[in-house]
Amino acid sequence: MIIRINNAEVYQPTAAGQQDVLVAGALVAAIGNDLGIAGDLVAQVDATGCLVVPGFVDSLAHIIGGGGEGGFRTRTSEMNVADPIRAGVTTLVGVLGTDAVTRTLTNLLAKARAFDEEGLTCYCHTGSYQIPARTLFNDVMEDLVLVDKFIGVGEVAIADHRSSQPTLDELKKLAAQARVGGMLAGKSGIVSVHVGSAPQGVEQLMQVAAQSDLPITQFYPTHINRNQRLLTQGFEYVAKGGYIDFTTSTTPHDLAGGEIKCSEALAQAVALGVNIANITFSSDANASLPMFDEHNNFIGLGEGRIASLYEEFVDSVKLGVPLATALSVITSNPARILKLPSKGKISAGGDADLVLLDAKDLTIRAVMARGVWLYSDGTLTDIKARFAPA
Repeated sequence: MIIRINNAEVYQPTAAGQQDVLVAGALVAAIGNDLGIAGDLVAQVDATGCLVVPGFVDSLAHIIGGGGEGGFRTRTSEMNVADPIRAGVTTLVGVLGTDAVTRTLTNLLAKARAFDEEGLTCYCHTGSYQIPARTLFNDVMEDLVLVDKFIGVGEVAIADHRSSQPTLDELKKLAAQARVGGMLAGKSGIVSVHVGSAPQGVEQLMQVAAQSDLPITQFYPTHINRNQRLLTQGFEYVAKGGYIDFTTSTTPHDLAGGEIKCSEALAQAVALGVNIANITFSSDANASLPMFDEHNNFIGLGEGRIASLYEEFVDSVKLGVPLATALSVITSNPARILKLPSKGKISAGGDADLVLLDAKDLTIRAVMARGVWLYSDGTLTDIKARFAPA
């Protein structure tokens, strides 16, 4: 089937004006005006009043749920495929969290493949919160080389009372294995790093880069909007060439404790002239969002939401962040950092992952993944049945 989307304002994510987008199979075939193709085999879609933007890329989601820090009853739920689709997310990366005992890499891989079968594109990271990293083979290098779905490592925890308190040498060796494994397999091999609320923040990552041959871009620290001190340090980290990620899922407890909404953090970055190309949003969806008192005693739990990725994008625009800039942190930036060249942009030959937004209020009108409409005006349109009818 060939699909021609007409009369929409196209953002690639940079503004490209009103153009037609031609989709053939799973790919974008052409973008332009007067493409000159019609006929019975061409489905015409009138997108007047809409923006066509790339499908969103969520670089960190707990697709199989996470272990709750309040005991077994607080284990969080596995992600339902309808949730990313309704939120415009067409590509996501699944990770393990605090619990790498009852949540496993084999389960993570199976869930990623299920999402692929249901129309999305899903990758995973090998490794775990803790060092030594949990792996399927002998080490993360072998996992990256031998398992197609594994594109990086993590999320590894630092500056957090729940981490394994890794040393500089442990971080160096893990990052070195990830780097070589990524090079051999043609993948990013990046190390996703959970940064907790301890005062040192990303200091260990800067020390590794300063004391070794590893580039600062080998690491991809997240939760950098945890508080203003860490956010300011994160901007300094970007100035040194590093990447940082803001977490869109928050709880009222987090915000009361000083966490900064992603939209506000991005608005700060724009106002300060920080290199936005090195900044991304991720949802931390289905993660446990534990609440601790001043003595690190567990007092409650929230759960990450993938819809927050879209919501913070919209809030960024409401705060005056240019639309193309707000889009870039959930499309082209994470796709580039993760070395997914066919994702995060609208270009001829790229994957046909598209979201139609209402031009007036940015409501999600439709979602296409790999050339198939999965959502349209509130209805899931092509979700494959889990089980055949009896």
